[in-house]
Amino acid sequence: MKKKLKVLALFDAIRPTKLDQDLSAEMKTEDWKTEANVLAALRALGCNSEHLAIFDDLDLLQQKLTTFGPSVIFNLADQFKNNRGFDQNIVSFLEMQGVPFTGCGATGLLLCKHKGISKKILSYHRIRVPDFVIIPRGKRIARPKRLRFPIVVKPLKEEASLGIAQASFVESDEQFRERVAFIHDKYDGDVIAEEYIAGRELYVSLMGNLRLTVFPIRELIFREVPPDEPKMATYRAKWDEEYRKRWGLQNQFAKGLEPGAVAQIEKTCKRIYRLLTIDGYARIDLRLTAANEVYFIEANPNPILAEDEDFALSAGKAGLAYPELIERIIQHGLKTVRD
Repeated sequence: MKKKLKVLALFDAIRPTKLDQDLSAEMKTEDWKTEANVLAALRALGCNSEHLAIFDDLDLLQQKLTTFGPSVIFNLADQFKNNRGFDQNIVSFLEMQGVPFTGCGATGLLLCKHKGISKKILSYHRIRVPDFVIIPRGKRIARPKRLRFPIVVKPLKEEASLGIAQASFVESDEQFRERVAFIHDKYDGDVIAEEYIAGRELYVSLMGNLRLTVFPIRELIFREVPPDEPKMATYRAKWDEEYRKRWGLQNQFAKGLEPGAVAQIEKTCKRIYRLLTIDGYARIDLRLTAANEVYFIEANPNPILAEDEDFALSAGKAGLAYPELIERIIQHGLKTVRD
């Protein structure tokens, strides 16, 4: 970097922490891979960097802001007290402090997290979304007649495919009621049930604020899944390596996309990014049908930034080495105007 910045890397922890918490053991584990990668990149960039992990005490953050006085916060804290629903609250706190930070603001985080609200907004603006219904806890479980089988039933606000399994794919009213009741009970949250869209599972990474960069498209391939079986990005399909090997699941750069389809995907994703008021960077999950129809599934304004995950790999394919990617994210954070 041209100017040596003071960067505070902010993480979340699963238990109470101290201001001077030693995280050296955690940094060697798979769960802290992203944090370790980012800290290494900050060192490579020559930043004056420190880090802090928070669990349930924002006073620690306030103390760190006072004693360290960072130029910018590299925000990787997406939960508070083990609750991912508080990610926008952490960002709201940062916004009120007036210190620049990386990633999405509170409004964008809120709109993206509520899968029903995001789909309503995009549908209004004529972006294709699956037909869907929201079923709150305590409400009678009934499928609207307009919602046709097969249907995917999943938690309304969870991330990382939590709560999505093969049993989420339902083809009868009995299966529908059972799965909705299961999610209400297990996750103590509302449900979104949406039409299953057959097609290719695409992941599109974007970066920027006013001017957006779309990185090369990634795809989840289902090599060993029988043609008549649903192809879904379940929790195990994303995070269980043995399961991925068994079914031939692999993330790779999308092949064989028609140039017109790529242009349409990029244009649609830029519109989604702006309509959901996303800042900094994000990954947008789509389904592409055999007729090249683009369907929005969900937007993730907190995609994993580990060096070997989809976002960084897409940036690398576009010519951005990992430290340069981290530098670009920081620069976008410094320039973002927070309302």
